Amino acid sequence: MNVYSDRDKGFDAQVAKMLQSSSLFDPTIFQQTLDIIEAVRKNGDRALCQLAKKFDGAELSPSTIRVSDTEIREAKKVPASVKRAIRAATENIQAFSRISRRRNWQMRNSHQALVGEKFDPLARVGLYVPGGSAPLVSTALMTVTLAKIAGCPEIIACTPCGSDGAIHPALLYALDFAGATEIYRVGGAQAIAAMVCGTTSIRPVRKIFGPGNDYVVTAKRALFGRVAIDLLPGPSELLIIADETANPNWAAADLIAQAEHGSGKERVALLATSKRFVKQVMRSIKDQLSEQPRASIIQKTLARNGWFLQVKNLEAAIAIANRFAPEHCQIMTKNSRRVSRQITTAGAIFLGDYSPTALGDYIAGPSHVLPTGGSGQSFSGLTVDQFQHRTSIVQYRPASLKKALLPIAAFAAMEGLAAHGRSASIRFKNDKRRTS
Repeated sequence: MNVYSDRDKGFDAQVAKMLQSSSLFDPTIFQQTLDIIEAVRKNGDRALCQLAKKFDGAELSPSTIRVSDTEIREAKKVPASVKRAIRAATENIQAFSRISRRRNWQMRNSHQALVGEKFDPLARVGLYVPGGSAPLVSTALMTVTLAKIAGCPEIIACTPCGSDGAIHPALLYALDFAGATEIYRVGGAQAIAAMVCGTTSIRPVRKIFGPGNDYVVTAKRALFGRVAIDLLPGPSELLIIADETANPNWAAADLIAQAEHGSGKERVALLATSKRFVKQVMRSIKDQLSEQPRASIIQKTLARNGWFLQVKNLEAAIAIANRFAPEHCQIMTKNSRRVSRQITTAGAIFLGDYSPTALGDYIAGPSHVLPTGGSGQSFSGLTVDQFQHRTSIVQYRPASLKKALLPIAAFAAMEGLAAHGRSASIRFKNDKRRTS
């Protein structure tokens, strides 16, 4: 663990180190990712099978890349408790998404012409769902459900398989339940490459969504422009701002929870106004780790990217938090809502002692696909409107166009584009005019 106080010499340098610890811009990973993309571009399904063998230990063939209807039917035999949890989460995600979905609108501008926007679902979207050491059933719901609510007709899901070629049945059930129309047992950067470049088995999509490891996120960055992407959601992050009113055992439990994902590159940070509180949290983490089945993974993450900082006051904590741009920001202070108003770069904010990040991970309603690695400075979390294509609409009639002629002529003259001006004025030079 990295433990520092603002009274320590070199504190600012340590804060800077914490802020630079993201692995999303590693040049070695970037080059390795480019190599994977090129292999898939050149060799398609054959490359996917070779990479599945290399990274997942799975023996695949082009005919088994897509999950079969039989496998999906078998997945529906998951326990009733699993189905109830999936349905409960889906209900909240659907409700949140329906409200935040964008709707067509129009208005009259200063020329009394109609202008507005229309929103259409993207025709074919590609969703990445991590597997690896933990089948992220919740991520299936936090991505596919939004695409379904937006009305996307083709929803493609890629997720890595195990060494036996199988996908965890609960994850498969969730993907199907949420509305995926095609499911492929492909993971890593090669999945992103396949959905963008296309192979014999996987047709290209228009936009890529979903979180993943460094290679997945780097592939999204590398292919941006050939396809649209949602954001850069990499290894999980949690930053807690706490004062003396917070419960140290609860804060410790929340930090442990976000450190257990498994990549070892997760980042967790505690910014506390009390040195005593920092010590209490660290002591509680040590006690709680003995009860954790993934204790070794958690310890690895905490040793590498666990930051425990005593700060002078809440204002100092807020300033550091906005530079960190955490995926998840928990505010465990008096007047947590007041503090939250000053947090402007977090992916999601959890207010008060009874709002652990796990609620957002699983069941609260907003998608848990959020920006990480500092990208929250400029990206927001995944929302349903990102599955919609926005188109502006303009409709002028003769009287409206006449009102616009002078400014159009002025702009055309300023920019030296005479044809622009004439394309408007010609409509009033003895040409038969249409009224619609």
